[in-house]
Amino acid sequence: MQILFGTDGWRGVIARDFTFDNISLVAQATMDYLTREGLAAKGLIIGYDRRFLSREFAERVAEIAAGNGIKVWLTDSYAPTPAVSWAVHEKQAGAGIMITASHNPPAYNGFKVKESFGGSARPSTTKQLEELVAKNIANSRPTKETGLAEALASGMVELFDAASPYLAQLGRYVDLDAIRNAAIPVVIDPMFGAGSGFIPKLLPGVNEIHCAHNPGFGGRPPEPTEENLEELAEMVKANGCRAGLALDGDADRIGAVDETGSFFSSHMIFTILLRHLYERKNLRGGVVKTVSTTRMVDLLADKYGLQLFETPIGFKYICELMLEHDILMGGEESGGLGVKGHIPERDGILMALLLLEAMAVTGKGLRQLLNETMDEIGHFFYRRIDLPIAPEAKAKLIAQLKTAAPATIAGRSVAEQNFRDGFKFIFSDGSWLLVRPSGTEPVLRLYSEASSPETVELLLSAGRELAGI
Repeated sequence: MQILFGTDGWRGVIARDFTFDNISLVAQATMDYLTREGLAAKGLIIGYDRRFLSREFAERVAEIAAGNGIKVWLTDSYAPTPAVSWAVHEKQAGAGIMITASHNPPAYNGFKVKESFGGSARPSTTKQLEELVAKNIANSRPTKETGLAEALASGMVELFDAASPYLAQLGRYVDLDAIRNAAIPVVIDPMFGAGSGFIPKLLPGVNEIHCAHNPGFGGRPPEPTEENLEELAEMVKANGCRAGLALDGDADRIGAVDETGSFFSSHMIFTILLRHLYERKNLRGGVVKTVSTTRMVDLLADKYGLQLFETPIGFKYICELMLEHDILMGGEESGGLGVKGHIPERDGILMALLLLEAMAVTGKGLRQLLNETMDEIGHFFYRRIDLPIAPEAKAKLIAQLKTAAPATIAGRSVAEQNFRDGFKFIFSDGSWLLVRPSGTEPVLRLYSEASSPETVELLLSAGRELAGI
């Protein structure tokens, strides 16, 4: 089969695509890459989430690394992706591998590569990995391996604690004393994922739900979207909490519920955290957003005189800019946000702590903080819908939009087109519609933002009509 890396890693359905044989192919190609690039001698960090067979898949990768003469530090338990990325940075390893399918449904698992700087593999790197996999298959390249027991006994594979040094870094970045002293009533929802138990270690006594080991994720994909956080919202309202903070399956993304029990999107989180970093933590630098992210970030960056960059969807593109420029904050619509002074990586746990820090030092709720900002830059509404689409229909739609993009949508003239990633149609009042096929699932995503919820729904309906769904 052809192995392709999507927006963040290679993912597939367990036992159909994501098998021990296929992961062995990808692992061998990764070891070949590290050897070729002179990174093998620095060793490899391997971590895994709480999905079905994740530990066993991680152990298989460790066996192949050891067979290729590469020293492995294997997490001694499940770990969030940002903890594995931090370990790559702290140990100055050649790379990291995280076995996770992030927010995908329970049937999926995945293979994320972290480069030596502690961030997502760049597109140029994943392209080389794809080419090496294909080359090895064509040449019937044998897989080198050393059994796990032998590798552990020889020291080629070493179990290590990824949690403690990562938590220590978080404690250096945020004012935990201010958060603890504020005693903000909050509910944490790790969605049965790899972030379970981490925030309570820093904030003892905090209320955490959905923290048991459940590879089925309670019947829902571990993605902190509005429809998946209904129970969190109810708990916030029922218990009079000030916020609900949710993490995705590998804890590199965040979602939230505000003090009213309403969903608080990643766009809102990005906006108030950018203000918090600039005005209260006095940090400076550029701002990076993906093509599907709110205009509020554009307007706030302009207000502060910060350089703004826009990338395709996928934190790996943001990571590239964080390596090349002095970036204060970068983020994407799916809840992946990264900040200066950490690693060039998404970190849902750190973002949750920064939200609590902003609330603690201001004494205000999330909605209050957002409304203060929107009163200055304008009020915005946003919604995304995901629609199943067959591969043939997806290919047809892409070809159609590339060759004959509409000049008007929902009776509105298109003022600007942005085809950086998907097909974004921008109107003269600043509202927009983005039509984009998913890079990891058989799904068509429609995104819209406007100054009223009615306009958002109008544009989304027009997007469905355009797609014929």
